[in-house]
Amino acid sequence: MEGGSAAAPAQGEEGEEREGCAGLWELPVERCERRPECGRCSRPQKVCLCPFLPIHPLKVSTCLYIIQHPAEESRVLRTVPLLAACLPPEKCKILVGRRFSEERYPELATVCRNPDTIILYPGADATNLEEFAVRSSGPTVMIIIDGTWSQAKDIFYKNSLFRLPKQVQLKNNISSQYVIRTQPTNTCLSTLECAAVALTIMEKNKSIQETILRPLQALCSFQLQHGAQIHHSKEHLLKNGLYDKPMPKNKRKLRRMELLVNNVKI
Repeated sequence: MEGGSAAAPAQGEEGEEREGCAGLWELPVERCERRPECGRCSRPQKVCLCPFLPIHPLKVSTCLYIIQHPAEESRVLRTVPLLAACLPPEKCKILVGRRFSEERYPELATVCRNPDTIILYPGADATNLEEFAVRSSGPTVMIIIDGTWSQAKDIFYKNSLFRLPKQVQLKNNISSQYVIRTQPTNTCLSTLECAAVALTIMEKNKSIQETILRPLQALCSFQLQHGAQIHHSKEHLLKNGLYDKPMPKNKRKLRRMELLVNNVKI
């Protein structure tokens, strides 16, 4: 066929191609190796943030359980390792996953059934953390979900264990200092920032927040000095006509966008 003969190379040309490529197969393959990481802050050693961490782990009575979505574990600019580096290992435990059953996580199940355990997740049924702290008399275990808002929502509602503890939320107008990652609204905080504010309230010690935020501030400063751009919240971009991505076709997502523009809490 005419089309077939045009597409197939002549036998001599095919042989020349093979000879020309033969040497390529013998070239050594370069291995992609990760840069050596600091054992404390989990940052590459050349950009280690340990000088901005407390010399000794902070002394706190509150124990944190960080429930981390698997996608967060692989992010380069994640904040949980910095949070963990500020606290004693026994006061900051990290569990990675999407589903947490009582059978696979008996220790977590015991924690969730403990009357002194709370989960930091906003909602209509959530109590202001400051109100809870006033009434609290002893050490508390606090569960915090680490992930995007959609990931956190999925983990919270699809794991019945997380609806056993008392639900609390932060009520403040603090703007996030994690400016190298886009947040949904102006008052959405990173996991590290949530933990810093929550521990400050629970421990009644304002210096805790300053200490935990210091490595985050250093991280953002370094990234901005080396080409990163400040990320405004999605709320800010929508209100100022700067949102340059296509609007979602999904009605529920579109409704969430409208609520952001109209200052309605979602």
